[in-house]
Amino acid sequence: MRCPFCGNVDTQVKDSRPAEDHVAIRRRRFCPACGGRFTTYERVQLRDLVVIKSNGRREDFDRDKLERSVRISMQKRPVEPERVDQMISGIVRRLESMGETDIPSKVIGEIVMESLARIDTVAYVRFASVYKNFQAADDFDRFVAELRPATQPSDP
Repeated sequence: MRCPFCGNVDTQVKDSRPAEDHVAIRRRRFCPACGGRFTTYERVQLRDLVVIKSNGRREDFDRDKLERSVRISMQKRPVEPERVDQMISGIVRRLESMGETDIPSKVIGEIVMESLARIDTVAYVRFASVYKNFQAADDFDRFVAELRPATQPSDP
């Protein structure tokens, strides 16, 4: 594994342990050339996924990109980082087990929204605002109105 600090390819593993509910291995590494320490994660990858964008463009699926977008929507929310990691791993496993290597970005977005809705509604609305490209406050109003349960008129 190449050292991210000096580029040395001869780094040493100092510690390994299971991570993310035993679906990944966390490795602490040390670079003897510069003394740098860093962490890597090893995960099973069932197949190489390709994302089909809405404009038809194709790009390799990037777990880190998915993780960044989810973590942005979860900023300052009272959700444990481990729970977020589990959610992301669950999304990736679900995508890999679909049986297809080409997955439309719309499918990924819907799965992420479904997962966020179960964990935190604020993060769900944040993600939806970017995913659904909200342009005005009215877009938020309509979306949030759909989340609220219909209130029954009370009899006076």
